[in-house]
Amino acid sequence: MQSFVDIWQYMPHGMCLLWQPWLVTLWAGSDLIIFLSYTAIPIALLTVLRKRQDIPFSGLVVLFSSFILLCGLTHLMGIVTLWYPIYPWVGMLKLATGLVSAATAVVLFRLIPTLVALPSPAQLSEANSKLQAEADAHQDTLAKLKGLVADLQAEAAAHEATLAKLEDLVAERTEELHEANTRLAVQTREAVHRSANLLSVVTSLTRQTARGHERTEDFIEALLGRIHSLAMATSTVVRGDDHLSGDLATIMRQQLDPVLLTYGKRVNLDGPPTQIVSEAAQQISLAVHELATNAQKYSLSQDADSQVTISWGVEGADEDQRFVLVWRETHPTGETVSDTPAGEGGFGTKLLTRIVPQVLRGKATRSIEDGVLEYRLEAPASAVLANPEDTDTATLAARLVDENFGLK
Repeated sequence: MQSFVDIWQYMPHGMCLLWQPWLVTLWAGSDLIIFLSYTAIPIALLTVLRKRQDIPFSGLVVLFSSFILLCGLTHLMGIVTLWYPIYPWVGMLKLATGLVSAATAVVLFRLIPTLVALPSPAQLSEANSKLQAEADAHQDTLAKLKGLVADLQAEAAAHEATLAKLEDLVAERTEELHEANTRLAVQTREAVHRSANLLSVVTSLTRQTARGHERTEDFIEALLGRIHSLAMATSTVVRGDDHLSGDLATIMRQQLDPVLLTYGKRVNLDGPPTQIVSEAAQQISLAVHELATNAQKYSLSQDADSQVTISWGVEGADEDQRFVLVWRETHPTGETVSDTPAGEGGFGTKLLTRIVPQVLRGKATRSIEDGVLEYRLEAPASAVLANPEDTDTATLAARLVDENFGLK
């Protein structure tokens, strides 16, 4: 026992480190961090155990906490022995730590089969889900039985109601058939009327084009271009959205497809989404085709800096609303941008300034000044814009034109 009291017969551990400040600091600092950590861990475990008393094997948790705490105390004593050689006391502490460690290891190994057999949270959740599903199934069965009884009671009444509904349905379908036949007759007449108008336009184009060309090849090329323009506009309208109207931007892009493919960045379209009627689509397509043909020949192909801007919109309000389309063709060099001066009376000019605006009950101007050609078409909005409420007649009329006149 004298050895436990007379500790100064031993040498402090710091002498082994030659009392070098950095080494003593490193040794003591490391042991201090370990001691603090080994003290915090048991506190955390015991706090959880106190708040969750349903945790199984709480004794094992206490053993682990004791073992970790004793390990921390040995590191604390390691700091003390740097200056005070209390090695006998440290030895007793290490003995206690060893005994607790051994007991913890023995208990842990004995509990391995039990711990392995414990169900996991996922297994417990699955078991609870199955039990809940069985309870729900029983409830569903009871509800179904009650429902079957109610169904049997309501079935007789349902048969009587079904017979009454069938009678009403037959009467309703008979009335609908009569109305459908009436609409079909009206829609058929409308389709024939529109087809006749289209043929009249083609006939007029043929005659007028023939007057302006002496060579057969030039006549055929100009006529086919105008008919193709007219056909694309009509096809877009009668097949778009099942209504006899079409989106102006789509019609424009189809008419300008060759120009856009060749001079895409130099041709700009600017306008809001606008639904227009078939007659307006035909006339505007003819005008755009005429302007695009001249632009390809005398502007876009001649000057790499030339630009074309097509804009449209609706101006005014209520009954004074007017549709406005502007074709602006710029030629930075200031040279002529068209093959026909504004004052001459070729068919292309007549088509742009007289025929198209007359059909649309509007007016048009075509001017060339300082290397800029501007074509401005104005017409009442009622003559151009589609009526969104006119859908019943348009649906069948489009189908009839599709089937009988090959607009596919």
